[in-house]
Amino acid sequence: MHAFTYSRPANLQACLAQLEASDGVRPLAGGQTLIPTMRQGLAQPDQLVDLKAIPGLDGIKVENDRIEVGALTAHAIVAGSDLVKAKIPALSALAGGIGDAQVRHRGTLGGSIANADPAADYPAAVLGLDATIRTSSREIAADSFFTEMFETALQPGEIVLSVSFPVPRRAGYASLRSPGSRFALVGAFVAETARGPRVAVTGAGRCAFRLGEAEKRLAAGFALPSLDGITVPAAGLNSDLHAHATYRAHLVVVMVRRAVAAALA
Repeated sequence: MHAFTYSRPANLQACLAQLEASDGVRPLAGGQTLIPTMRQGLAQPDQLVDLKAIPGLDGIKVENDRIEVGALTAHAIVAGSDLVKAKIPALSALAGGIGDAQVRHRGTLGGSIANADPAADYPAAVLGLDATIRTSSREIAADSFFTEMFETALQPGEIVLSVSFPVPRRAGYASLRSPGSRFALVGAFVAETARGPRVAVTGAGRCAFRLGEAEKRLAAGFALPSLDGITVPAAGLNSDLHAHATYRAHLVVVMVRRAVAAALA
């Protein structure tokens, strides 16, 4: 692993000052994505800035018809939250299926979406629920946040503070997980929102993406028969030792149907 220094600032101002001091500085939340990528040599920061001592970056609260989740809120907290279970049960179910118990107690919402692992679960929920990402300098719409594999719209020195999820009429999530890593080979989050259905897919492409054809069909009728005969082209989808692109294309359709079934249930 590349040698690095470590700091643990006590407030947001000190954190941002350290992040802006050099291009080789990376923020550290739960470390469940960043540390493995460092071990593999995919990330080689010169300094890690631990966010865990900064107050006010965790917790869950309701704001009008939205649920705001702090960036440092662990997956296990989201999964067990009575508030999330009542307002967006699909989000609770998604969080409860991430990794294993250790990962769920260390990994955070902000770390998951900021690192934008193409097989992570949370990006599908952020995109599927049309969430807003609040950062240290601005607000970013979900549709503009995930840009490439391990890349987002975040600028150097900018960190995620919280994510605001609109409460949908109904939503569901389904995924097929790798038995070893428990990352999603393909996952689909479907939500019937005030602005129409949204269908977001993770694990299949270089980053989470929306499935426009499925959204169009569900807008005509939010029911399983609306998806009859739908297909997804394999071109451009991930193909690796875990699954070929053709298989992932098939899984996208299967997981979208299962997510709709979960939403209807």
